Amino acid sequence: MFEDKNPVRTELEQVGQSKLLQHLGEGLTKQQASSLSSFGDEAIVVKHESTTSVFSSDLLLENVHFDLTYVPLRHLGYKTVVVGVSRLIAMNVRPSQISLTLALSNRFSLEAVEELFTGVRLACQRLSIDIMGIQTTSSQSGLCIAISVIGQADETDIVYSHGGMDKQLLCVSGDLGGAYAGLLILQREKAVFMADPKMQPDLQGHEYVVERQLKPEARVDILDFFKEKGIKPTSMRCIDTGLAAAALQLARASALGCLLYEDKIPIDHSTYSTMETFDIHPTTTALNGGEDYELLFSIAQSDYETIKHNANISVVGHFTEKNSGCMLMPQNGPLIQLRAQEIDY
Repeated sequence: MFEDKNPVRTELEQVGQSKLLQHLGEGLTKQQASSLSSFGDEAIVVKHESTTSVFSSDLLLENVHFDLTYVPLRHLGYKTVVVGVSRLIAMNVRPSQISLTLALSNRFSLEAVEELFTGVRLACQRLSIDIMGIQTTSSQSGLCIAISVIGQADETDIVYSHGGMDKQLLCVSGDLGGAYAGLLILQREKAVFMADPKMQPDLQGHEYVVERQLKPEARVDILDFFKEKGIKPTSMRCIDTGLAAAALQLARASALGCLLYEDKIPIDHSTYSTMETFDIHPTTTALNGGEDYELLFSIAQSDYETIKHNANISVVGHFTEKNSGCMLMPQNGPLIQLRAQEIDY
């Protein structure tokens, strides 16, 4: 993971921007009938009749959002797509097209960019998303990746952060805290590697949390479940900076309070065991760790019977009146006020 074992290296300056984009676009096929423009065009053109287009964008910076010491380029490409599309998914919208902008330094060869793009293509194929274009520019401060995402939906199906009501249930998809646990393991192994480059990373027993950090999955399956069961959440957020931040954002947007139950927060046993090695409480990780890219959403109590048998959904609390504040009910002890960095409730 820490060594470049690819003996072939083609300098990007030997290829040039135009040929690089042409090279990356070879073999791409459209998966959406609404895609009118082609890979390499100046802008994305999407045809739709009675639907609403939804756009989003994200920016990932080297040494801020990822560390190439331990993040394989293919995983980074895959994760970039998941990060970008998760905002649309959190609005109950399936993403359909993306475009990318890469800022590259002369550290990167053609083969390195190909490896990054392989991950992008894999994620897009899995999600039935069209790659509509890539732009590149030079960088003197590391790799920078910007992703723009488009999706279409009927206006009545779109879910916003506001819309929650008192006593409605708060639910999460998947499990929480694993991505941060994986980050701690990777950072620990990087420190060992930097001290002695002959040492190889020891990830045994931590495969699940490392995968949660390096290769998260976009929860389009939850959207499919909503559609199949006829459920429309009243509000929804992506859990990208921890459960506490997402809960505070939903509560603030709907002018409500909330109550979360510690014993209801889904945490995988691998996350528990990993956090024990760092002497950090797993609940703290779930509340504040981030990068899980799961969904927090509210539903009417009448929808509980429909969702209760879905193993990928957990009811973790409910909305309350605003003057009740945003609180956590611990397994033992009095209520604790929810707090999250840079979220002022």
